[in-house]
Parts: sequence; C-alpha cells; structure tokens
Amino acid sequence: MPVVQVGEAPGAAVRRFGLTKEEMIRIVDRWEAAGEARNRRLRDSFRYVPVQSYGQPVGANAVILGENLETLTELHRHAKGSIRCVYLDPPYNNQENYRHYNDVLNHEDWLEMVVQRLEVVRPLLTSDGSVWISIDDREAHYLKVAADRVFGRENFLATVVWQQRTTRENRRAFSVSHEYLLVYAADPGVFRIRRNRLAVGPGFLERYQNPDSDPRGPWQSVSANAQDGHATPSQYYPLIAPNGTIHNPPKGRAWVYTRARMEQEIRAGNVWFGATGNGVPRLKRFLANAKLGLTPETLWRAEEVGTSDEAKKHLLKMFPHHLLFDTPKPERLLARILQIATDEGDTVLDPFLGSGTTAAVAHKMRRSYIGIERNPDALNLSLRRLRSVVDGDESGCSIQVGWEGGGGFEAFRAMP
Repeated sequence: MPVVQVGEAPGAAVRRFGLTKEEMIRIVDRWEAAGEARNRRLRDSFRYVPVQSYGQPVGANAVILGENLETLTELHRHAKGSIRCVYLDPPYNNQENYRHYNDVLNHEDWLEMVVQRLEVVRPLLTSDGSVWISIDDREAHYLKVAADRVFGRENFLATVVWQQRTTRENRRAFSVSHEYLLVYAADPGVFRIRRNRLAVGPGFLERYQNPDSDPRGPWQSVSANAQDGHATPSQYYPLIAPNGTIHNPPKGRAWVYTRARMEQEIRAGNVWFGATGNGVPRLKRFLANAKLGLTPETLWRAEEVGTSDEAKKHLLKMFPHHLLFDTPKPERLLARILQIATDEGDTVLDPFLGSGTTAAVAHKMRRSYIGIERNPDALNLSLRRLRSVVDGDESGCSIQVGWEGGGGFEAFRAMP
C-alpha cells in the first residue's frame, strides 16, 4: 500500500502501483490533458464566466454556480466514473438560520434532499473512489442507514470521529466536542489497496536501531509468539537458542512459526535473543523492508486536523471585512481526507462548496477539483479564496503541503 507524504512535488517518489518518477509525471500529464478536455466539454452544459476565472488552469479545476442536484445530474455527461473523491458537507439540519444558508427542514425533507444527491454522486466515482460525508449527532444515525441503502452496507468503510472543538460548552447537558465523517467506497477492496497511508513522524523511525551492527541496517524487534487461539500443534515446542538456552512460549500463546521455520530464521539472523543471548526471542524487522506509513485511524484529534474555531479564524484573517461562513471546515481536515483518498492529478468533487475549503486544499495539493455552490455570496467568497491560493496563499495547510502558488481555475454558471 502506498505512502504519500503531503507536499511532495509531482512525481517525486514512487506513488501507486510501483511507478517511477518519470512514469508518474507522464500519467499526471495525461490526467491534466483529460481534465482540460473535460472543462472544454463543461461549456456545452454550463455558461463559462471568464471574468470570474483566474490563472492558468491545470487539469479540470472548475467552480460552478448552480443548484447542486441539477448540476450533479448534468455532470454525468462529462465526469461519469472520473471522480476519485467526493466530499459532502451538507446542512446538518440543526434548525438554525445561518448567513449563507437556511438549515431548517423537517427530518424527512432533509433526509430526502441528501439522499437524492448521494444517488447522483455514486455513478461519478472511479473504481477506487470514495465518498466522505460530514455530519453531526442530530442526523448522523439516520443518514448512515440511508447512505447504506444508496452505496450498499458492504461498501461502508468507517465512521471517523473528528474532534471539532477543544473548549467546553457549559450551557448544555453535554458539551459536544465532535462531528463525524461517514466514509464509503465504490469498492472497499480496491480502496484498501490503493488508498494512501499517513506519513510517519520522526518518533516512528526512532524505533529502528542496530544494536548488533547487522549489515542489513536498522531494525526493530517484534514478538515471536502470538495468542494460541488459531495455532496448530506444530507451533508448540521448546525453542533452543544458539547458546543452548531453552525457551517455551508463555501460557496461552504459541510461537508464530513452526520449529523448522523458526530454526531457519535463527540461522538467517532474524531472531534476536538480547545482547547477552539469554533474552526472550524476538523477531527482527528491518527498516529497509518496512512499509513506512500509518494506517488511518478513526479518531482524528484537533491537534492533528484542526477545529471549527481554527477554520473561522483562518477565514477572518483572510477576509476581515467579509461576512464569513458560519460553519467552515479547517484546511487540515480536508488535507487529511485528500491525503488518504487521492493522489496528485485525481479529481475531487464538493457539491456543497460553501467557503471553498475543499477546492482550496485540493488546489494546494495539486488535485483537480469541481466545486458546486448555489449561493452567489458564498461562491464569491470561494472565488476570492481560490484567487489567493493561485497567488501563493501561505495560510491554512500551505506550509504542510508545500504550496507556493500557481495554476488556476475556471468559473461556470448553470444554464437558466
């Protein structure tokens, strides 16, 4: 499974399927050409707005003003089977009126609204594509059941818990500090193979040492025994160390290898008995053979991916005189999603663009994107934000992903 470091230059490392740098560059070039062709086709369905477009678009970077259900349906003509990641941040039905949208619907109408959009999103996914839906406690469980019907329960991947606030709310019975991401895949087996691991930190590499000066380089040790629930009789035996010390597996456990295999590993120098040779046997795992990268967990802490308050402060700093979006998501949250679910050159879709976080992060991470927004004021904020990104915005996740500016986007308007 590939490991992608956020912020790598295009083609800087082996990414997917064991491709070389040159092969990856050629593929990205083809993706960009395909994206440009798709944007030309979009002009058949949507009105191109050159005055709102900006920079030199690379790939299919498109922002569309229009009702998202109609727009998504029209995208079937141009983007079917081409979207690697869909992020949806629908109204949560919190029974509140926000600056840029009304979040007051009865439960049945709200659920029908979201389900209709999930149904038209599904055919747009690539075979390794995924859908990420933000939601909170009020509707999360109803939405999960409904989304299972749309995508199939077998295609559900995980519920990610995002710690969206770190301060305590004392006016309520419980101080709610989290929201959810419901994650579905077009094909979970393909997604598991092709999704990216998270980058490891320096603490992970410090686990690898070389106390015996092994010429194969640094290694770490792991247990040579395992729980005996699925063990066979061949995994129970006295293990004789090179110095003659006899070791037996602890009670309730068995050796991970049969006697013949264990003796083979000892001869190959792959079993560690401690500096004196009298220690409990452990298996050596070498850094050179390690698949560096962390499997994504389902608990995303605020210090890792940011909070709602961080997102608001970020927008306020960018646009101090603008009526800001009430419920923005932090760039670090979207960077985590796109790091896991996409590679450079892939296309990301956000049908509820809002303040433009998804498009901004996708641009910075060199993904193509299509954003849809029905509110002209919210869209204008997104366009201003994207122009800043093209010009080299240094805020948000820019340092994290190594963004220095460039590219561009095209603006469209749904036909009347």
